[in-house]
Amino acid sequence: MYTAGKPAPGMDRTPSFKLSSNENPFPPLPGVMEATAAAVAQMNRYPDIANTQMTRKLSNRLSVPEEQLAFGTGSVAVLYHLLLAACEVGDEVVYAWRSFEAYPIAVQLTGATQVPVPLAPGAVHDLAAMRRAVTPATKVIMLCTPNNPTGPALHHQQVIDFIDSVPDHIMIVLDEAYAEFITDPEGLRGLHAMAERPNVVVLRTFSKAYGLAGFRVGYCVADPQVAAAVRAVALPFGVSIAAQAAVIASLDAEALLLDRVAELVKARDALAVGLRDLGFEIPDAQGNFVWLPGGPQTDSYAAAFARAGVAVRPYASGGDWDGLRITVGEPAANALVLEVAATLAEPTLR
Repeated sequence: MYTAGKPAPGMDRTPSFKLSSNENPFPPLPGVMEATAAAVAQMNRYPDIANTQMTRKLSNRLSVPEEQLAFGTGSVAVLYHLLLAACEVGDEVVYAWRSFEAYPIAVQLTGATQVPVPLAPGAVHDLAAMRRAVTPATKVIMLCTPNNPTGPALHHQQVIDFIDSVPDHIMIVLDEAYAEFITDPEGLRGLHAMAERPNVVVLRTFSKAYGLAGFRVGYCVADPQVAAAVRAVALPFGVSIAAQAAVIASLDAEALLLDRVAELVKARDALAVGLRDLGFEIPDAQGNFVWLPGGPQTDSYAAAFARAGVAVRPYASGGDWDGLRITVGEPAANALVLEVAATLAEPTLR
């Protein structure tokens, strides 16, 4: 079962912050409230099942044909649809671990077999090990970049080499939910990677950089036949009238969006540096979050943050990659994270 981030702790006299879900701390972009209000006035009508205007707008924004797009209630829903269309009992799905916690759930729903491959040092995908994990039964390989929850982004040429080394009947899913936050010049460019590679699918979302987490809109860019298969298994009318209007208005506000992303990136980098200065080994952070290794102290670290009024996301399974994912929030929240981190016991992972 997917575990959602906990709400901000209830504090009597001091502010509290929810940094346990990778949400955008900024309010809706200009024009979004007005567009959604107008859309809500039509709530007695079903939404456009084909997402026509939203598809046209995004097609122009990404410079991809409309028939290569398929939408769902968040990129995780699109992933579920994609795997349901591609996999069956007896197939294998390879993915890095630890990575997005919805992956094993999505694979299980199809009846396919999970093949998790441990991360390499630095909290990065071990592409060589993932290549060795490929068997004649492999149907799908999922690559998450930046990796949620650990943070590093995959490098473009390494992924290209990996894709080209895999039999082309295997679907390669590039999960780019945090693509807008990547500043690494060598970072993967998913839409370029899928050019002339019909087995490559790019997943993206409007929940993170665009700040539409509450409306749940994600999409894939894929070969037209693959996109059509995703649309065929998707829940009808899944993207609401208000959500479609919010996406269209948000795409029209791209200049301000990029300014906000730049502010979050600056805050992310400062948070990572501050934690490293305290002695923690913080992996490269390329999303809107940082990863704080905790090992056996993960739960106690999370409790310390909660007592101070900060909800963070602990991952504690007794494995090698236990730690905390901390979302970049408003300035006061980020400052409080560093204050709490400074009080923690000697880090166990240096």
